[in-house]
Amino acid sequence: MIDIFSLRVEEMALKIKEGNLTSVEICEKYIERINKFEKYIKAWVHFDKKVLLEKAADADEHRRSGKPVGSLHGVPIAIKDIIGTLDMPTECGTSIRKGKSYSQNAEIVELLNSAGAIIMGKTSTSELAYLGPPKTTNPHDYTRTPGGSSSGSAATVASLMAPLSIGSQTGGSVIRPASYCGVVGYKPTYGLISRNGVLRTSYTLDHMGLFGRTVEDVALLAKVLIKKDHHDQATIYYSAENILEETKKGPAYEPKFIFYYWKIIDKKSRESFEYFIKSFKNIEVFDTPSYFKDIHKYHQIIHETDLANNFGMYYKKFKSKLSKYMQTAISKGNKHSAKEYAEAIDFKKRSYESYQEVFEDYHGVLSPSSPGVAPKGLKSTGTAEFNKVWSYLGTPCISLPLLEGENNLPLGVQLIGDRYDDHRFLGVANWLEKECNN
Repeated sequence: MIDIFSLRVEEMALKIKEGNLTSVEICEKYIERINKFEKYIKAWVHFDKKVLLEKAADADEHRRSGKPVGSLHGVPIAIKDIIGTLDMPTECGTSIRKGKSYSQNAEIVELLNSAGAIIMGKTSTSELAYLGPPKTTNPHDYTRTPGGSSSGSAATVASLMAPLSIGSQTGGSVIRPASYCGVVGYKPTYGLISRNGVLRTSYTLDHMGLFGRTVEDVALLAKVLIKKDHHDQATIYYSAENILEETKKGPAYEPKFIFYYWKIIDKKSRESFEYFIKSFKNIEVFDTPSYFKDIHKYHQIIHETDLANNFGMYYKKFKSKLSKYMQTAISKGNKHSAKEYAEAIDFKKRSYESYQEVFEDYHGVLSPSSPGVAPKGLKSTGTAEFNKVWSYLGTPCISLPLLEGENNLPLGVQLIGDRYDDHRFLGVANWLEKECNN
């Protein structure tokens, strides 16, 4: 019997296409894992194994009929519970939306359906994709946070309860959970993946994000999801047809990197990164640029103002049902002036121009994905201190599970690239992954 958990997603899809594996067989294996571990990890908020097996049987029947199949045909995928679906509730981590569904599928759900993927169910999210933590635990240590807000999306992949999952990032909601859970988490350039039909927290800062076990896995998923959508004005025309091939090909010669150190990194994690840096001859170490402090300030102004704008009705009608995190953010957001917001938007262009100069001489920027391993306790999802800059600038970033920190827990290495350079960026990420795993 084929060990499906050792397969890359591309291999899994090929075996389904060639009839060497059925989608039902694959889904049954994931259901076994869910039955075994979900009671401890609590990563799912909506999962129906009967419906999943019916979808898998339909996918197998479709293939056997000789009809054309998509690049993810029969592959099960988990999605964050802020992504609209017609056939499942979309509760967005809040009791205010208990049992409520969206009136249409999100654009990315339609793209997954077109590629033949099977949506397994909905994964847990922090309240309204902000900071109020869900019940989800870290698969490596149930007493620790999995990170947030894409808590369940990272945890399902880490615990082998799904081969791929989709989350979102406004601050650090993909990169941090990927680091804490020990999986690959990829946030593409702003505007490459549609957010149409997804809970909006901030038009300017919201990104979709992808989780998998390898860089090639997320590249294959990106190939399906990167598409212009006229219902999301931020999206652009960008050909992703060759993105997986370019990822596999990697850089033409050994890449050069800048490594940014952040002062708040813990001692054990610093030691791991120092060892990592010494392993490569083409990494130059710098302190984080001074303008990053302004970026953190401006990111907060935009984020809080947009939360106040998007969830003002919840605040008026259901304030007592909102967490203190959300009440505070909305309260602050209502106080930011139009001038402050305009400055925060304007500074993005100036700071990006400063940052972009890096790519005249280097293939990418490296930094820790988080200040350390997953913190103890479930009352916080950790800090997005190391991630907000890249969400603000809209640049691609990826967390690679290459290191270990305290108690041998996962510690992510974050690679950051230039806007709209995602093909080359993923090739460099794939090179880094393979170099460290050889």
